Amino acid sequence: AAGVPVIRGATRADVARATGYVPAQDRLFQMDLLRRVGAGELAALLGPGLVPRDRRIRLHQFRPRARAALAALDPAERGLLEAYAEGVNAGATALRRHPFEYLLLRREPAPWRPEDSLLVAYAQWIDLQGLDDFDEQRNDRLAAALPAAAARLLTAPDPAFEAPLDGSRLPQVPLPDPSEYDLRGLDEALFDRIDKRREAKRRIARATPALAPGSNNFAVAGTRTADGRALLANDMHLRLRVPNIWYRARLVVTGAGLDVTGVTLPGLPAVVAGSNGHIAWGFTNSYGDFQDLVRLERGPGADEYLAPDGPRKLEVAAETIDVAGAAPEILRVKRTIWGPVIGMDGEGRPLALAWTAHQAEATSLSVMRLERAKGLEEAASIAAGAGMPGQNVMIADSTGRIGWVLSGRLPRRAGIDPTRPSDWRRTGTGWLGLRPADESPRILDPALGYAWSANARVVGGEAFARVGDADYAPAARARQIRDRLAALPRANAADLLAIQLDDRADYLARWQPVALKSLRLAGEREAARLVAGWSGHAAVDDPGYRLVREFERSVTRDAFAMIAAPAIARWPTFDWTPPQRFTETAWRLVESRPLHLLDPRFPDWDAWLADVAGRAARALPPECTDLAGCSWGRVNTTRIQHPLSIALPLLARLLDMPAEPLPGDAFVPRVQSPDFGASERFVVSPGREAEGLFHMPGGQSGHPLSPFYRAGYEDWAEGRPAPFLPGPAAHVLRLSPQG
Repeated sequence: AAGVPVIRGATRADVARATGYVPAQDRLFQMDLLRRVGAGELAALLGPGLVPRDRRIRLHQFRPRARAALAALDPAERGLLEAYAEGVNAGATALRRHPFEYLLLRREPAPWRPEDSLLVAYAQWIDLQGLDDFDEQRNDRLAAALPAAAARLLTAPDPAFEAPLDGSRLPQVPLPDPSEYDLRGLDEALFDRIDKRREAKRRIARATPALAPGSNNFAVAGTRTADGRALLANDMHLRLRVPNIWYRARLVVTGAGLDVTGVTLPGLPAVVAGSNGHIAWGFTNSYGDFQDLVRLERGPGADEYLAPDGPRKLEVAAETIDVAGAAPEILRVKRTIWGPVIGMDGEGRPLALAWTAHQAEATSLSVMRLERAKGLEEAASIAAGAGMPGQNVMIADSTGRIGWVLSGRLPRRAGIDPTRPSDWRRTGTGWLGLRPADESPRILDPALGYAWSANARVVGGEAFARVGDADYAPAARARQIRDRLAALPRANAADLLAIQLDDRADYLARWQPVALKSLRLAGEREAARLVAGWSGHAAVDDPGYRLVREFERSVTRDAFAMIAAPAIARWPTFDWTPPQRFTETAWRLVESRPLHLLDPRFPDWDAWLADVAGRAARALPPECTDLAGCSWGRVNTTRIQHPLSIALPLLARLLDMPAEPLPGDAFVPRVQSPDFGASERFVVSPGREAEGLFHMPGGQSGHPLSPFYRAGYEDWAEGRPAPFLPGPAAHVLRLSPQG
């Protein structure tokens, strides 16, 4: 009744064909966009405005990489992609007319090729890990312009707030002393110039900034559940769009013992996250370090660089970017033995990118074996080192056991600092291949009887050194989920859904009294009154939450800019976004209040905080006209759009999901912004799938007049439990070979 298919076939290849046929009928345009994202071919469909994005992606040449990865696949995996492509093309051909998007664009869909499925996988690499190792670029500029102690303070985590699964603790980076770094001696005019530039940028920025891809997953062992069976919860936080990124399905191979339910990615023949009666599994982005920048030293000749065996000529490939309605563009891609040249460092020296995604063996369909896994150890072995982006995989099995494992291939590094661009000219320096799967960290049967991950650091010690750090999220969500799980003596599915929907902002509680005092010092009495009445939740009807949150974000942003001022002045056009977890370091500064680390224009920290609070209170977002009426819901109203409604606003009412003010925010378990949040939620016990719960912010169909276009959206928005399994068949489609 919700348009969710149960696909039954005699063989896995038959099921793969049907798994291509059905979404091709429901989501063909979305599938086309996903492969074009992976290949850098959006402009050919959507026009000149997408050329800059295509340029960035084309540097990585993912289409030829997809062809190479396809050729390297196990023959059975390659056969499934071929069967899937047959199904997609049959489903597209069987449509009476092309999807409406092609009619509006006056374009036609190209046939689906097996390599296109790998391009869809590469689109996920791009979304989850980025294209240019921004963190190393930022770290390098900070290290070049600041004393080492100051640069470390800006980039290192504060372990006081962490909640790793293994209970480890990193050493705390000391605050620089006045002999190492003293802001009071800097020219006040430098801070004035930085403020002017940053205020100009803020005026054109949205009230709610873009969030980094993330997720929650957690599991409870049978020893701590109401019925003695393990439970798994997963909500993957991604950009919300129409149609939703996931396509629900139940896949059954009759006679082969395969029955798996969950979410598929249109373009791939597999259930990405779900349950098969024996195990359930889900993902969060790990923020491990899977990229490194190589600083190239120029050789004696033109277009030469120095390698361990001496000077080498840069390889140059021509990439043709087709553009709808305009002439094609030729992009010259320069390649090194380590990876493509993706830009320049702060001193104008070329940088090449080494990325696990560039390795043919790092992308495969090996994770599909989870659909047949029978228990925890088997599932962990499959997920470890699987050919996919590095993810925290949480697993529960039907015997009541749970565990965590890191997926994806890890590089074996030698002789480099993975936090900054490095010189790889010396023999034995750089990446010495990829680590084998048995070196992927894992924690099975945790002693606590529950486990969690939420994009923060999970493990310490040697495991952490192998995984690396590519800007982990603050541990606020992880800490809150951990504490909620600890408080459950006997958990059930409803308890875990309640954690997924938890909008308490525990991390902000310590900021409230500081915000209150600072607003009073700034003379902002109305704002102070609202902050004093804050409910403690990221609630839709609470103006106090918005103000406390805006104060915390402003302090975090301004404290980073204050400490980083010499670097910002040296490279004013660089994107000086702070690390995700700098909020924790900002709190440390507010608590300790070192005068030598304060903007010299202010006599003390109270004066600086009052200035920040006053500006935060006066910065009303465009949705609001007054403080009291500017509740969190006014700002946090969903804006889940179809790609074409962005360009053609008159179609928005027909194409977009309803606008709903929703609770939640980035650092609370219920992650929510207008166009970002839980792309799915499910809670399931393997073997008890009929009792599982599921949400998705949109329906199965990509056609706005279909009853399945918005089906499920209200359940997702309201947090109302909906069934994990599709339920009784309302419609039946039989696919048979020709003849």
